[in-house]
Amino acid sequence: MEEELAKLEVTVEEESFKQMLNGKFDQGDAIIAIHAGAGGTDSQDWTEMLERMYVRWAERRKFDIEVLDFTPGEEAGIKSITIAINGEYAYGYLRSEKGVHRLVRLSPFDTAHKRHTSFALVEVLPKITNDTDVIIEPNDINIDVFKSSGAGGQNVQKNSTAVRITHLPSGLVVTCQNERSQTQNREVAMQVLRSRLLQIQQTKQEAEIAVLKGDYTKAEWGSQIRSYVLHPYQLVKDHRTNHERGNAQIVLDGDLDEFMEAYLKQTH
Repeated sequence: MEEELAKLEVTVEEESFKQMLNGKFDQGDAIIAIHAGAGGTDSQDWTEMLERMYVRWAERRKFDIEVLDFTPGEEAGIKSITIAINGEYAYGYLRSEKGVHRLVRLSPFDTAHKRHTSFALVEVLPKITNDTDVIIEPNDINIDVFKSSGAGGQNVQKNSTAVRITHLPSGLVVTCQNERSQTQNREVAMQVLRSRLLQIQQTKQEAEIAVLKGDYTKAEWGSQIRSYVLHPYQLVKDHRTNHERGNAQIVLDGDLDEFMEAYLKQTH
């Protein structure tokens, strides 16, 4: 009976938590984009560390992961990467990760091995399947095709399958250079563009409401949502909820649920 009670308590807690994921897109798939910020090579390495962290988190949940676009770093790491994470409540959980993430560590790229601070921006978009959410007029976009970039060898496409779409009214540029056909890449790029345009609409509405309420804060590099300190001590702290963990490596290995749940409980 004690074992059954423990199982029931876990089930009830999970179901109660899912009740907080009641946004329009919370139950669906997500698109996550990570961009290197200030910090040069360290920042690009940090971007790759974050990509690994979110992939590990998704793998723990048995979610499907697909790289849509990738720009490698000049010396190491990643300049930017866009990934689709497909699974139940993927967007509901991952929307807590949107913002600037800050890393403090001894730089492996500094010959003096000094402490460096690096930044990366994480974007989280709902994967839109309903075209009525965002309407894009054909005359509002330019579509270019090019050869996919890669690390070399077999990773470089010899045909022009990669797609770049420019949305003229907003100036948004979306690329997709997965190893697929040009038609498939175009469809995915359009899907990402719709998601970005929807995010702009939502951000504008939220900002207008925040201004009316008097609590509007501009999003910029200085306003990081979470810090990961690896030296001189280990600590991961979310600055929105003050939730923290002393074992940074566990978090970087994808154990993010505590931070996600603390944020969702605070904002529910």
